[in-house]
Amino acid sequence: MPMDTPTSSRPQSTPLGIIIAMSMIFGLLGGGFGAYLILSTTEGGTIVNSVAGTKTVKVEEESATTDVVAKASPAVVSIVATKDLSKVYQQSPFGWLFGNGNQQSGRQQVSSGTGFIVRADGLIVTNKHVVDDETAEYSVLTNDGKSYVAKVVAKDPVNDVAVIDIDATDLPTLKLGDSSSVKIGQTVIAIGNALGQYQNSVTKGVISGKARTITAGDSSGQSETLEDVFQTDASINSGNSGGPLIDLDGNVIGVNTAVDQQGQLIGFALPIDVIKKDLASIDKTGKIVQPYMGIRYVIITEALAKQNDLPVTEGALVQRGTTSGELAVIPGSPADKAGIVENDIIVSVNGTKITPARQLVGILSKFSPGDQVTIELYHQGNKKEVKVTLEERTD
Repeated sequence: MPMDTPTSSRPQSTPLGIIIAMSMIFGLLGGGFGAYLILSTTEGGTIVNSVAGTKTVKVEEESATTDVVAKASPAVVSIVATKDLSKVYQQSPFGWLFGNGNQQSGRQQVSSGTGFIVRADGLIVTNKHVVDDETAEYSVLTNDGKSYVAKVVAKDPVNDVAVIDIDATDLPTLKLGDSSSVKIGQTVIAIGNALGQYQNSVTKGVISGKARTITAGDSSGQSETLEDVFQTDASINSGNSGGPLIDLDGNVIGVNTAVDQQGQLIGFALPIDVIKKDLASIDKTGKIVQPYMGIRYVIITEALAKQNDLPVTEGALVQRGTTSGELAVIPGSPADKAGIVENDIIVSVNGTKITPARQLVGILSKFSPGDQVTIELYHQGNKKEVKVTLEERTD
C-alpha cells in the first residue's frame, strides 16, 4: 500500500546505497566497500591560569574519550553483504557484453557497513540501506574477530533503520541515551567500519546542529527525506553507515547515516529515540510498525502558493502522482474515511504545522497505529478540522 509521502519521493523500497542531495552514507559497493552518500588575555597571571585550566579540561576530555572508546568498541560490529556474482551475470540479459574473462564468479563481498549490539543475545541496530539488498546474504564480524551469519529482523518503513540478529549469547552491548537531552556543541564520538576496511575506526567532534532535514538519494534518482537528524563534524567515512554516535558518558545518542559530500566534516545521524521506538515495536509486535494516513502530497512553497493562488504558503497539498495508479487518496485509507480528498491542503497535525523542514510523514511517525489525530486543512478554500484514526502502514 502506498505510503504517506510527497509525490516526488522515491519508491517504497530503499536502495542499498544512498548518496545525499545533501548525500547519504551507503554500504560500500563493489570490491567490498561503499559510501552513503553532509583567544587569550595579556595579563601575566591570567595567561597562566587560563592555560592551566585549558590543559586540565583537555586531559579530562581525552581521558573520557579513551575510556568511552575502550568500553564501546567491543559492541560495534562490521556488517558484510555477499553475493554469488556468477548467478548475477547468468541472470543478466547483458552479461555477454562483458565477456567471460571479465566476470567474477563465486560468492563475493559486494558491500559493507557498521552496526552496534543492543541486546546480549545478538540483536544489532544498523541502517536500512546497509541490509536492503534482498538477494544478498549478510554476516557480522565482531571486534574479537568472530564471524556470524546475520538475519534481518525488521526494517523501518519510514526511517533509515534496520535491526538484524545473530546467534550468540553474552555479547557486549551499548547503552541507548536520550536524544532530547542532546545539546549543540557537546562532544560526540563516531565509531565505524571506515572505508569498509578499517574496523572500529574512531573520530571525534561536536553536535553542530539539530532538527536538520536532508534529502537522501542514490545514483538512480530515487530519494527519501529524513527529518530531525543531528548534524555533526565528527568525520563519518564510507562504511560508517549504521555505526553509533556516542556521548562522553558512553551513551548512544544517534546512528551515523549521512554525509554531505559537498562540504567538509558535515555528517548526519538519526536520533536514538527513533531507534528506541522501533525496538519497542519489535518487542511488542515482532516488527517495526509505523502509522499512515493514505495520501500523496506535495509540500507547498511560496512559489507554488503564488502560482496556484493557494490560501496558505505552507502545508501539504493532497495530489496524485505521475501515473494513473498513484491516487491522491488511497481508497479505504484513514484519510479516505475522514473525508480528505484531492486538492485539500493539510496545514497541521495536532497543532504541529507542516513546513518544508517538518513534513507530514515525519510528524506522523511520532504517533502509533490506532492513535486519533486532529488534522487542520483547507477544503475548497474553507478552513476545517477533521479527526483521523491512523492505521498500520504496510508496504
